[in-house]
Amino acid sequence: MSIPAQPSGVPDAEPDGPEGRLRRFATIWSRAIFPSTATSMTRPEFEEHLLPLARALSDILHSRVFDATPAHRVGAALVAAHCTDPDALSSSLGVVDSYLVLYCGGNGPVELSTEDSRARCARIQHALAGGFTQALRERTLSEQEAIARSALTARSHAEQALHATEARFRAVFKDAAIGIGIADLEGNILEINDTLTRMFGGLENHVRSHKVNEWVHPEDSPYVWKYYDELVRGEREHYSVEKPYYRNDGTVLWTNLTVSLLRDSEGRPEYQLALLEDTTERRLLNLRLRYEATHDALTGLPNRTLFFERLEKALAPREGMRFGLCYLDLDGFKAINDSLGHAAGDRLLVEVADRLQSCGTAPGEMVARLGGDEFVALTTGPRTQDDVHELAGRILLALATPIRLDGRELTVRGSIGVVEGPSGERTAAEVLRSADITMYRAKAAGGNRFALADAEADARAITRHGLTTALPAALDRGEFFIEYQPLVHLGDGSVHGAEALVRWCHPQHGVLGPDRFIPLAEHTGLIVPLGRWVLEESVRQANFWQERHTDGGPLRINVNLSPAQLHHPSLVAETVDVLERSGLEPGALCLEVTESALIGADDDLLKPLRQLAEMGVDIALDDFGTGYSNLANLRRLPVSVLKLDRSFTQGMQHHPADPVDLKIVEGIVSLAHSLDLAVTVEGVETGAQAEQLRQLGCDTAQGWYYARPGAPDRIHALLLADAV
Repeated sequence: MSIPAQPSGVPDAEPDGPEGRLRRFATIWSRAIFPSTATSMTRPEFEEHLLPLARALSDILHSRVFDATPAHRVGAALVAAHCTDPDALSSSLGVVDSYLVLYCGGNGPVELSTEDSRARCARIQHALAGGFTQALRERTLSEQEAIARSALTARSHAEQALHATEARFRAVFKDAAIGIGIADLEGNILEINDTLTRMFGGLENHVRSHKVNEWVHPEDSPYVWKYYDELVRGEREHYSVEKPYYRNDGTVLWTNLTVSLLRDSEGRPEYQLALLEDTTERRLLNLRLRYEATHDALTGLPNRTLFFERLEKALAPREGMRFGLCYLDLDGFKAINDSLGHAAGDRLLVEVADRLQSCGTAPGEMVARLGGDEFVALTTGPRTQDDVHELAGRILLALATPIRLDGRELTVRGSIGVVEGPSGERTAAEVLRSADITMYRAKAAGGNRFALADAEADARAITRHGLTTALPAALDRGEFFIEYQPLVHLGDGSVHGAEALVRWCHPQHGVLGPDRFIPLAEHTGLIVPLGRWVLEESVRQANFWQERHTDGGPLRINVNLSPAQLHHPSLVAETVDVLERSGLEPGALCLEVTESALIGADDDLLKPLRQLAEMGVDIALDDFGTGYSNLANLRRLPVSVLKLDRSFTQGMQHHPADPVDLKIVEGIVSLAHSLDLAVTVEGVETGAQAEQLRQLGCDTAQGWYYARPGAPDRIHALLLADAV
């Protein structure tokens, strides 16, 4: 589409006020298309005629609920104003593309971003072009019908007034704006007008040298020649179709063809009359609009719209056909955008697209860009099991060569999810979801590889997503509850305290352990309110136990603290608030922090833990031995308890126990006691383990040997009896 240059005399400064800018837009529009109009108005009058149309376009651009349909009426209004020359449409679309947002972009009540304004403007152009071509078609068809009636009338009057009819018919025939041809029933072309001659390249003998039934084109609709045969046999009076023809220079002429049967005075078929409207330019415009709607503007690859059309076609049930899909996401692309800028990122995507396109050139293969740094490659055929693996390998190989950008060599890596299977079994949405899940599995495995879709892995990922989305409402609905596992003193077997373990009573999946939902809560940030709820409930329960167990020392409650809670600025204040409201002494609370959460912790992270420790709250280093176990680092950590991971007790299940495990535990206990740290051991399952741990000097233990996690009343029962 050609965009007209700004007419001379248009000032550089923007006109004052929305109405002034609107009039400036109308002025530019009138100057662009007035030379190609057949109106009797002067140019100022024509500008005033365009002003309400310009206002309509501005209103459409700024409508709250965007709908480009009213722009059809603007296109039809141009035809009504005799702006029927193809240049009028091309110039109008160019003016709208170049100046509508510029002069009318800020005129409306709705604030639009530049990207939204340009997107709306493109759809307005499409609708305007559609209205223009539809109105022009209706007008042409009306002319065709009038001409056809005139031709038939001339045929009837010829017997009464041959000389008058001949003159009238010749005038219509010669001066018509559409192509007209007359042929006999054998297809011999008898008469053609000048317009038809020009449509076919200007050589009359090229048209006359063919019979009508010789104008066959590969893109003819199957019913075109069926209608033709019915017409020449007298079984049909007329038909209208869209038909292409070859011109004498080999180019293609697209037409709206209307063929009518002419009968003699006794009603016998005698001639056929053809009316042809040249629609080549309009078709090219439609093809261009279709291309822009189905291809990515940056890379030129098919976009999401066209890809889904192809994918749905590939997934349609067909005997013996299969499909293979590669879903590619670039690894670390955000870092490139952040460091080099989006312009460099775009150039990188263009280079990647070129390489991917070279990978999908075989029959049945297609490469598309879904958006951002996500690409897909599709292959179809009877043997896609091997083809899709080969395609994924070609893609990774194509990305392996570094890309040179702004003097730098960038190594591009990608993760690919591969889905393959027979057609007709899954929908496009299901295939894309499986490919997306599989791609993230490949990325989690280190990237720069492809992974194959697995139904069980997909089901687990979908379940995780469902649990993630259900977490917030579950907390509001009270679906969480706490079980308590006793902490037993190894010296005398008395219950020393209990660890609070949260559970989720899910409506569909039943009771879920923390390993199923705590990582999801940490990922979404819900771990902070969930952790506060666990702390409140556990402290309240501990205080309840204290009031009913007056013998012996205070019963301690251990509550796990996640890394996200450690970084929360209100950790200390909320803990103090919970303790004060419950009445529980700080010394009866122990907060468990995993060793991995404190690896490399700075003073800012340790400060809230030190404040809590100074208040009397115990801090336990949980899962000790699973991280780097930096023993020297224990001196700076505000911990009072080491909790050995259950992996140390596993070696004590057999008799005799693994001497290496015994030496390690003995050394850790000795070091901990020298630092005034108590030692708790997890995962005690047998009496032999408990006795060995007691002999090694461990202070407390927990595990199924003593009790499984259970309801709070079970802890109270254990307090009244010997735990062992």
